[in-house]
Amino acid sequence: MDLSKLKKVYMIGIKGVGMTMLAQFLVSKGYEVSGSDVAEVFMTDQILAKYGIKINQGFDAANTPVDADLIIYSSAYNAQTNSEVAKALAGKIKTLTYAEVLGEIFNKMYGIAVCGSHGKTTTTAWLGYVLWKAGLKPNVLVGARVEQFEGAGVFGSSDYMVIEADEYQNKLKYYSPKAVLLNNIDHDHHDFYPTLESYVNAFVKFIEKIPKKGFLITNFDDEEIAKIANVNCRGKIISYALNREDVDYFAYEIKQQGLKQFFKVKMDGEGIGDFSIQLSGRHNIYNALAVIAASVELGADLKDIRTYLEEFSGTDRRFKIMGKFNGATVIDDYGHHPTEIRATLAGARAAYPKNKITAVFHPHTFTRTKALLNEFAQSFSDADKVIVLDIYGSARETQGGVSSLDLIEKMREYESNKSNSALPTASAEALAKVDKLFIHVKDLAECEKYLRENIQRDEIIILIGAGDVFRVGEALIKSQI
Repeated sequence: MDLSKLKKVYMIGIKGVGMTMLAQFLVSKGYEVSGSDVAEVFMTDQILAKYGIKINQGFDAANTPVDADLIIYSSAYNAQTNSEVAKALAGKIKTLTYAEVLGEIFNKMYGIAVCGSHGKTTTTAWLGYVLWKAGLKPNVLVGARVEQFEGAGVFGSSDYMVIEADEYQNKLKYYSPKAVLLNNIDHDHHDFYPTLESYVNAFVKFIEKIPKKGFLITNFDDEEIAKIANVNCRGKIISYALNREDVDYFAYEIKQQGLKQFFKVKMDGEGIGDFSIQLSGRHNIYNALAVIAASVELGADLKDIRTYLEEFSGTDRRFKIMGKFNGATVIDDYGHHPTEIRATLAGARAAYPKNKITAVFHPHTFTRTKALLNEFAQSFSDADKVIVLDIYGSARETQGGVSSLDLIEKMREYESNKSNSALPTASAEALAKVDKLFIHVKDLAECEKYLRENIQRDEIIILIGAGDVFRVGEALIKSQI
């Protein structure tokens, strides 16, 4: 498909973060873009309005334009679930998924794909920011709003394109990267990848695409990556780690003060000095090493890398401080996998060692919750209290043989077992305390009401989930203005 011959593009499901970042890119390159989505207010509405993109509120087959050159639809929909998609696929206008179109663009440029189970969004934005500020003029597409970009991406004049490459539904198959940043592999998306082997294989096939003149930057502390990187990559392999020094980039003497972290780096065994970042948590040291390594490989000056690595302030929905409510700090986080939750709460505990931490968890998808029920139950050790909402099924599911009450039961069981391990016989008082640590609320309104009535000054409230739990924070903070 020759995109240069197209002028008018219509996008079905345009409010999704991936679709929004693609819409921004197309508008920046001179295309006329419009689209449709549900009437519900999304965090992306502001970005789309800024770019002057007309949106039909609600789906209707009559919305589908007859004069479009290309129709793009979100993979959250298909012909059976969306009348606009059905009409588009049955018509004569070229109709493709978001990932197919992004692949068409990406594959014609010097494509740099950031992938892995966790940290994709932060690492994509961070690398893009450093390259942009260092003068390399990249095109950067991120799966979240980045305050320093004033949107979900930046669009430069160079041939570099940095994208967040999502493995769900194996969208990776559409991309032919020149370079890959692979942070970690941790079984996820159980509705699409039923086994760890099938999940790992998606990444194996992806890194096999890297050409001999390309490169793979990857985390050698990750067991699954260590098994496949040297066997399956034809390009240059650039490794980083925190737990072993026989790598290309090694971080050490890591210290955290508040939300900031400080560390030293060795490159090829030689010290290259001190670095600092604004982002909390050990997982962000890994992300920072990937950014440093990629920036060096792409020719950025080390002094610039050090400056702009520290200057980067993060993305929306990734441990983002929303504001205060009655003296409590409200933080929004997109974590939806046990590994992410543990990392988020460990970072929070390091940043706020003396504060009470309440985690508000909105489980995302029934398949993930069911498959990782035990792991979720053991992910909240750094929280003093956990509030669990009913499962957010998203567009993929409506129900699935597990509930939030099942999760809370597992949480209480795990906490009781810890109490029994610490004491020969757990007292009735200790067991009663366990019941108070894990609270079930049905929906956002009930959660907001509970927090209003129970929140304490100097408490840290962390809203965790890939759904719309952030709306609780918005409502609490807005009520004080």
